[in-house]
Amino acid sequence: MLKLVICGGGNLATVCAGFLAAQEGVSVSILTRHPEGWSMEPVVTAPGGACFKGRLKAVTHEPKDIIPQADVVLLCLPAFAIEGVLTQLRANLSPQTAVGCIVANTGFFFAAHSLLPASQPLFGFQRVPFIARTKVYGHEAQLCGYKPQLHVAIENAADADELRMLLEKLFHTPIQLLNNFYEASLSNSNPILHTGRLYSMWKNWQGEAYPRPIRFYDEWTVEASEMILRMDGEFMALTHRLGITEDAIPSLLTYYESTDAESLTRKIQSIEAFHGIVAPMRETPQGWVPDFGSRYFTEDFPFGLRMIRELLKSEDINAPFIEQVYQWGMSRAER
Repeated sequence: MLKLVICGGGNLATVCAGFLAAQEGVSVSILTRHPEGWSMEPVVTAPGGACFKGRLKAVTHEPKDIIPQADVVLLCLPAFAIEGVLTQLRANLSPQTAVGCIVANTGFFFAAHSLLPASQPLFGFQRVPFIARTKVYGHEAQLCGYKPQLHVAIENAADADELRMLLEKLFHTPIQLLNNFYEASLSNSNPILHTGRLYSMWKNWQGEAYPRPIRFYDEWTVEASEMILRMDGEFMALTHRLGITEDAIPSLLTYYESTDAESLTRKIQSIEAFHGIVAPMRETPQGWVPDFGSRYFTEDFPFGLRMIRELLKSEDINAPFIEQVYQWGMSRAER
């Protein structure tokens, strides 16, 4: 029986809990700040009418109750929570426990290198395995879309390919092994896709309200595509400097099978898993306004884009578009 612990309580944690607990031979426990809000049998629905439901072994806020016995610990956390949770875990971790993150462009490897033993097995996904949405906290969630293939970086495992195959079995998706942690830690997905889109929407925002929430992807604009492609050009210069091939981290045009800003816009608007997702906004008596306290602003700017920006500076690569978007986002997030 594989003993797996999921850390977190959000969209991805809930989907992973139901999806993985439904599998034979897998015992799933949850480490969360709010165990009282969880069902012991979370339900996950998926495209095509599929339903995943399994019984959890335990739900607790105490690492000592479940971490020492764990074979695998999977962090499904916002970036700002990762250091704190790793600090909580380290006293209870077995040296053989593989500690991983559902998406590594949150600074996971950098934090793990500084907080965990140098020999601790680590893994991190380059992109999230699927789009996830919570319906009822800790009880019900929706798996909105699968990825055709995943990539993972693994360090310090006794057999990296054995761990890769285990993850491949758990997530029912082909997984390729990356060459190093940079290839999982650096991403032009959320840190550039989200931040460039937000900048294009609200760089000139002066407090006006909107009659309804903006649809983040369905109403994607050519202006947003032009900005993220400028930022992506700077990002790709960094990956080339670090010796990362485009096979490991493709450009946005390559990844989205597009040729220019116009075709990229059409492609993003057409992705089924993105339909209906709204921009980070909150309702006021006057209408809808940007929510600068959302995770788009508390995670994608100060963690995802900041790591890219710092590496660009350390490599002495000029990146005016990333700098412009970063400074704007940080000034908004700090208000």
